[in-house]
Amino acid sequence: MTHVPIPDLAASIAIQDGAVVSKVVYKDEQLNVTVFGIAAGEELTEHKAARTAIVQVLSGRLRFTVGAEVLDAGPDFWLHMEPGTPHSLLALEPTVMLLTLV
Repeated sequence: MTHVPIPDLAASIAIQDGAVVSKVVYKDEQLNVTVFGIAAGEELTEHKAARTAIVQVLSGRLRFTVGAEVLDAGPDFWLHMEPGTPHSLLALEPTVMLLTLV
């Protein structure tokens, strides 16, 4: 296939109370693209990705911690992280986030 359209990424996942849910929307040998629905108050504790990671907030707001830096991540926030970068996040409100691993 030469292209893969996703007309509404945010609509591809439902936010569930008390949960972090995810759905892989595209995967090939080079890319892994996952959309996350994160309920307010939910968090992902510090972890590292083995690949380059690109994070984009589609809706909502996160407190995103990268190393020692705390970032306010609202709609249209975009972040590039090198492999092995320690990071964590806390959803300050219901949030839809796109993660692309390269």
